[in-house]
Order: sequence, then structure tokens, then C-alpha cells
Amino acid sequence: MILGNLVAITQTSMKRMLAYSSISQIGYLIIGIIAGEVNGYTSMIIYLLFYIFMNLGTFACIILFGLRTGTDNIRDYGGLILKDPLLTFSFVLCLLSLGGIPPFSGFFGKLYLFWCAWKAGLFSLVFIGISTSVISIYYYLKIVKLLLTREKKEITPYIQTYTGVSFSILSKSSIEVSILICVIASVFLGVFMNPIINIIQNNLNLNSFINIYN
Repeated sequence: MILGNLVAITQTSMKRMLAYSSISQIGYLIIGIIAGEVNGYTSMIIYLLFYIFMNLGTFACIILFGLRTGTDNIRDYGGLILKDPLLTFSFVLCLLSLGGIPPFSGFFGKLYLFWCAWKAGLFSLVFIGISTSVISIYYYLKIVKLLLTREKKEITPYIQTYTGVSFSILSKSSIEVSILICVIASVFLGVFMNPIINIIQNNLNLNSFINIYN
């Protein structure tokens, strides 16, 4: 958690930033494994489920932007909202969910994960997890601010010459369809967390019973 976030904050490449951020996300998942028992494993599975959509959505946005501009530098994203608002907002929503900002899915996933860890007595890990989450929110919000800037002096040449077809809801592009699915999950999946918890816990309890019986 510490290594991933501290290195991610220094990156200038969007892909490398997200890669190091993924290291920190693995750290959060390991908290659930360390917590153990049904609650710990459930919180880990739920956060992994949410994380898959958040991360895939973010990577898909980066890939689509890279295909259209040929750049991966973070500063080259400045002012994207002027040329492709839908791609911008999709990217922003996935980033906010990754950072654990309420009311997105990432927030509910982290909250449940830290709550289960706290119940298991892992107070130091919860403190580190919350502290490093604040660090991740800082660099995610810096990117969000860059994407939403409208001042001409901050708009990069890549955006000024942006010629890619605007991201459309009705698009048949596999990347754009994937982005839309991931954005919907990143925003709304947390609302259905209780039914998901029940399903996972019932399966974990059933598997435990079968193992004991065998």
C-alpha cells in the first residue's frame, strides 16, 4: 500500500501511474485475506469485484486516448473535456471510484474491507490503508482537475489537435462499450453490495460445511 501509492504519485506516464496504483490495490486486498474468516474473505472478494470494473474502465480510457493521440504522458490529458466530454467523465468516474470517493462503488468496497479488518483487530493495517487512500485520492484528483481544465494556457497541443471521433453512447466500438459497462459498475455496483455479501457468504459457508463433512 505504501510503496504503490508513493511511487505512483511521482509518475508522469498514465499507464505507469495506474500500474503502481494497482500494487497498492493488491495491498488492500491482502488486508481481507489477513483478516480471515468469512467476513474477511467476503470483503476481499467484494473489493476485488469492484476493483476489476474500476481498473478495467480506467485502463480502457487510457488505451482509447492513447490510440487517438499517440501519447501516454499525464500532462497531455489537459483539457480533454473540451474535445471528448463523455470519455472525460467516464475516466473521471472510474478514477474517483478507484480513490474510494463516496458514493461510488470503490468507497463501499473499501469501507467494508476496513470495517472487517477493524473487527479482526488489524488496527495498524486499517490506519495505513486509510492514510494511503488519502494519498491516492490526491493524485487521482490532480488528474481529474487536469482533465476538466478549460483554461487555454493549460490545454495541450495533443488536445488542440484531437481528431478522434467523439466517444458515443451508441458506439459499437468494443473499447467504448467496455468503458460504459465498467463506468456503470463503478458507479452503481456499491448499491447492491448487501445482496452480493449475502451470496458470497452463503457460498463460503456452504463450502466450509462441505469441507467439514468430507
